[in-house]
Amino acid sequence: MKWTIVSLYLLSILHIHFRGRVRLPFFRQMFDHSSFMAPINLFMHAFSRVPSTPYLPVDTFKELEPLQKNWEVIRAEALNLLALQKIKAAEKNDDAGFNSFFKAGWKRFYLKWYDASHPSAERFCPQTVALLRSIPSVKAAMFAELPPGGQLNHHRDPFAGSMRYHLGLATPNDDRCFIEVDGQRYSWRDGQGVVFDETYIHWARNDSESDRVILFCDIERPMRYRWAQAINRFLGRTMMTAASSPNETGDQLGGVNKVFRISWLMGQYRRRFKAWNKTAYHIVKGALIVGAVALIVYL
Repeated sequence: MKWTIVSLYLLSILHIHFRGRVRLPFFRQMFDHSSFMAPINLFMHAFSRVPSTPYLPVDTFKELEPLQKNWEVIRAEALNLLALQKIKAAEKNDDAGFNSFFKAGWKRFYLKWYDASHPSAERFCPQTVALLRSIPSVKAAMFAELPPGGQLNHHRDPFAGSMRYHLGLATPNDDRCFIEVDGQRYSWRDGQGVVFDETYIHWARNDSESDRVILFCDIERPMRYRWAQAINRFLGRTMMTAASSPNETGDQLGGVNKVFRISWLMGQYRRRFKAWNKTAYHIVKGALIVGAVALIVYL
């Protein structure tokens, strides 16, 4: 039985790895966070009602029209936040999902995150929050800033239960500011939206001289059957709510990020060990990985 489970798990990782034209190096993929979620994502892809393509037409998601029509209202609240310097990196290393992005200048302000509470969003962005609440399929949303020179490295998101929607608010309107999904490039424009599948390898860069601010949303992936949609909804509500991160004191901090904050502090000692002796560090790391795999197989 255990070998069947191990085999299915490895097959689901291979499915993730070979999906699309652009891939991570195989060893990195084996230990990437998307591989830990691979069995769930295989289910999501198998029962998805939308095609497996990097981009989808925005009009596939008719419910997003109110956001498109009110983009200037949304932009006004985003620019106000920008002026108040509220769009920012996590201050206490409590945003596991986007922690690596902050190093390259990316910043965010959460408007909605599954069932988590963000009173700061209601206080600073009441009109945008009201629009988002009127669209049940929008499970998460934030304002995301990418300054000149900012870059997001190649990655795939870990959870396939959603599709990603970007709405240009204050962008350079310049092809030098772009996102590339499975090798296909898109440049943001003010008032224009794009939908893509974030479980394909994607990356972004702003080589222009202007800032880029967008509305960034996770839209619930449409599934073929009601029972599959119910499973997707349950997983999003439980797993993803646990990954909530605060904008300010008073916003909800999920369990995943409580643990991440502790692990980040422990990571300071790991980095010191690596700086002290890289050879010893890699030997210990390899031994721990082999030991963990052996334990899984033994159990």
